[in-house]
Amino acid sequence: MMLDDLRRGAAFVLYQITLAFGILAMPVALGAQRLGLTLPIRRLVESAERAYRSGSR
Repeated sequence: MMLDDLRRGAAFVLYQITLAFGILAMPVALGAQRLGLTLPIRRLVESAERAYRSGSR
């Protein structure tokens, strides 16, 4: 039980860090988009969200 709480807390922290990274990387992503490049930030955030949601069940 305590290990599940620790895992859920770690997944939540990772999810929050990933969201912050996505927000901070937005100017870089917009600049890259102008050059025709795409960054996989959305996939990173979605993956962290799935990990958090599967751990909170």
